[in-house]
Amino acid sequence: MPKGVVPSEIRYRDPVHNIIALNSAQDDDRLLINLIDTSEFQRLRRIKQLGLALYTYQGAEHSRFTHSLGVMYIMTRVLDKLAVDYKISAQTRLAARVAALLHDVGHGPFSHVIEKATKIKHENWTKQILLDPSTEINQVLSNYDTQLPNTIVSIYEHKYLYPFASQLVSSQLDCDRFDYLLRDSLMTGAKYGNYDLEWIIHSIKLDKVENRIYISAKGLYAVEEYLQARFYMFRQVYFHHSLRASENMLISILRRAVELLAEGNLKFHLTDSPLAKLLATRLMTTKEFLSLDDHDVMFHIKEWMNEKDPVLKDLCSRFINRRLFKSIDINWSEINEEKFLVAACEIITKAGFMESYYLLKDSARDVPYFKPYSPDSSEPKTQIYVEVKSYSNKGACEITEVSNVVREMREFKIDRLCFPKEVSEQMYNLLAEFTQ
Repeated sequence: MPKGVVPSEIRYRDPVHNIIALNSAQDDDRLLINLIDTSEFQRLRRIKQLGLALYTYQGAEHSRFTHSLGVMYIMTRVLDKLAVDYKISAQTRLAARVAALLHDVGHGPFSHVIEKATKIKHENWTKQILLDPSTEINQVLSNYDTQLPNTIVSIYEHKYLYPFASQLVSSQLDCDRFDYLLRDSLMTGAKYGNYDLEWIIHSIKLDKVENRIYISAKGLYAVEEYLQARFYMFRQVYFHHSLRASENMLISILRRAVELLAEGNLKFHLTDSPLAKLLATRLMTTKEFLSLDDHDVMFHIKEWMNEKDPVLKDLCSRFINRRLFKSIDINWSEINEEKFLVAACEIITKAGFMESYYLLKDSARDVPYFKPYSPDSSEPKTQIYVEVKSYSNKGACEITEVSNVVREMREFKIDRLCFPKEVSEQMYNLLAEFTQ
């Protein structure tokens, strides 16, 4: 190739989808390439897709960057499939692809972990990044079409003129979940997330009357498999006791750092730094938020290993060197919760630990984003519809009406206590006493 000539096809090698190709000679693809090259999107390389899962599954080093490319790729394939039978405007096609690509740009360090500590949702930051004129993403979108940033936000808010685009970005059957199940399964080495993506894409239909997507009758079994894959990934990966323990340890570290900072007893801190503002939930500019990634948090934790405060120093040392807390599953409905916690606190304090940082109550029911399928709402976002030929007047019905497999699925909940390994035997004995 002659010097200075830019290849028209840009290829992104992907462990799940093999080759994701975009053609710079085409306007839409060129826009996507320009968005990928923005500093805000490149930052996603420094945000772990699964947060602290690498503490449990050493291969889980993949980033939000690779996942976002995968979601865009699947969205493109779904739109191509729908376009065979339905007329989809060029504007809607582009908006859906862009929304898929950018859906995670608002994630903070370690993805969902930091959300639990700060109570700030990444979806809000995503919208702010798209609408802030100072960001490269906003400028790239606005240069293409001044209304495009608002259009993409309307897709995220499920207010877009064509609801199917929003559903393909965020629903019970969306391109986001299509990608992360396969990707997380591959990178963790857990096989629970495998399902037949090809057949689902082949089976996706568009109901223009009801303004929603649905699955043809022949795709029912593939969707059942997909929902089962999600269920088992929650149980075996996303809710894994070591992963959850590491997350709760990180939250304890951040809580202790905030407390010491407020008291003026935190030796290492950067006054008015973005991380200090994030932890204290103070107002931040878009630029400040975008300066944060996983490395900032890890840098501070390593520095805090040298703090005088014994609690912060110890927690950081345990975290960095992977001396994770142990945990026990507890069914609180079967024991006297108040008395058990009093006894557990006594064990912790006698061992020389502060209970507020070393006895951590954990519930997987409040994990953000990962929610098992539940047909409790009539909103298309929370429903999966399947074509049933015998329903001549309805066309498609909600999946639990025709699937015993899905109907019998139950939300998986866990309640745990996390604590240092040093007191694990005492904790196990205590639980045995209360459950006899």
